[in-house]
Order: sequence, then structure tokens, then C-alpha cells
Amino acid sequence: MYGTLETVLLITATLGSALIAGVFYAFSTFVMGALKRLPSEQGIAAMQSINIVVINVWFLGAFFGTGIVSVGVLALLLKGPISVFAMGGTGVYLIGCLLVTMFFNVPLNDRLADVAPDSAEGHKVWNQYLTKWVFWNHVRTLASLVASGLFLAALV
Repeated sequence: MYGTLETVLLITATLGSALIAGVFYAFSTFVMGALKRLPSEQGIAAMQSINIVVINVWFLGAFFGTGIVSVGVLALLLKGPISVFAMGGTGVYLIGCLLVTMFFNVPLNDRLADVAPDSAEGHKVWNQYLTKWVFWNHVRTLASLVASGLFLAALV
């Protein structure tokens, strides 16, 4: 059985990864579909705006905070009985959510930020972005959801 600190951290990691999975799920299931239906210059402009607004304390706190809490869970559990589920949740969240974001989604966002929405280059980048970014967002969605389930399993 876990102590109070371990339990609180596991609950926080469970809820944080589920919250992030929900955000990514919304983008995968309807936000990007709605943006795709717009003329490319409008879709680009909207996504460029989203990519600026998302840099805020609430989203980044949940996104990176869940990663930090996950590492905290792992550090505490390494001192005692190791939970394979907690280790798995931490690994899946850090790799499938944080690293995928940093190495795939952010570079795509940066590339989109560099184009003029009404340019031919913008149109070309947007069409590639819709395919690649959404694919990697599906990966992040699934990873965050799996991490949440693993943290929940560790609690049980």
C-alpha cells in the first residue's frame, strides 16, 4: 500500500494525464476537422492563434505539471515497492506525450507560424500540417489516455 504522498501524486498523475488526453482528443475529433473545413488561409490563421494562446499557465501547468508529478511518483516508488503500472504510466506520458510534442508537434507548429496564411507556401504547409500534426496528436491522445489508465491501475 502507498503512503499519503504517493497516493496523492498518483491521483494527480491520473487526473492530469486524463485531462491532457481530453484536450488532445478534442483536437483529434473535432477541432482540426473544423479547421480543415475552412479555407486554408482561415485555418492557418486560426491554428496560428491557437498555438500562441495555448502558451499559458493553465495548459502548460497541466501539461508539464503532469510530467513532473509522474517523475515524482516514479522517484518515490523507486524507494519502496515498485509499481510496474506507475513506471509504465510515467514512461508512456513522458515519451508519448511530452517528447512527441517537443519533437513532432512543436516543430510543425513552428513551421506553420513561419508562413503567411494567404500564400501558396502557406497552403502547401497547411495541407502537410493537417496530416502530420493530426497523426502525432492521435499518438499524444492515446499515450495520455494509456498513461492515465496505468496510473489508475497503480492506485488499484
